[in-house]
Amino acid sequence: MSLSYPDGPLLQAESLGFSSSGPYSLSLAPRCCAGLDGISGVGKTRLLRALADIDPSKGRVTLNGREREQYTPPQWRRLVAMIPAESRWWHPFVSDHLAPDYKRERAEDLVRACGFESDILGWDVTRLSTGEKQRLSLVRALLRDPQVLLLDEVGSGLDQDNALLLETVVRKYLDDSGGAALWVSHNPEHLERVATIFITMHQDRLQIRKENDLISP
Repeated sequence: MSLSYPDGPLLQAESLGFSSSGPYSLSLAPRCCAGLDGISGVGKTRLLRALADIDPSKGRVTLNGREREQYTPPQWRRLVAMIPAESRWWHPFVSDHLAPDYKRERAEDLVRACGFESDILGWDVTRLSTGEKQRLSLVRALLRDPQVLLLDEVGSGLDQDNALLLETVVRKYLDDSGGAALWVSHNPEHLERVATIFITMHQDRLQIRKENDLISP
């Protein structure tokens, strides 16, 4: 079964399958941050990639009740944004990777909220550490106004202070925008801080826990 929401889910997946995994069903409400864990190799990253329509999958996925097939792939991937643990940076400078119509003031506010000085927007990407790329990849995604964030071990390489900054930025974005997030992590302390719903992934199902009550879909 799936969790029910009075105002309806923001993102909903029904009988989602890929490779030999699934089918999975999942509902995310507005302002929900779902924490996803599971054993290594079970397919957590593949689940995010399927939801983001990066990899092929079977099943039905909707955003605000609208079928995924009604969006163009670029539209869907902007609205359902996946942020990997190791993001790609293909242009020379950080600002080259931001949305073409991004607002400079908003970008500076976001980078400062993530613990940087605003001049990092002009940095050559070769100067960036893995942790800095993780935080900046979140800025890059948020400037495109996604409705759903799919976070794959984002924050795993950060120290405690910077991890908390990142978590605060995500929480504020969800509260302000009414968006939702699915955050993969192997760190239970991290999930306890960020998640409103806890999900364990198995080969054939998602086991959903809300307020420490286990529900088996």
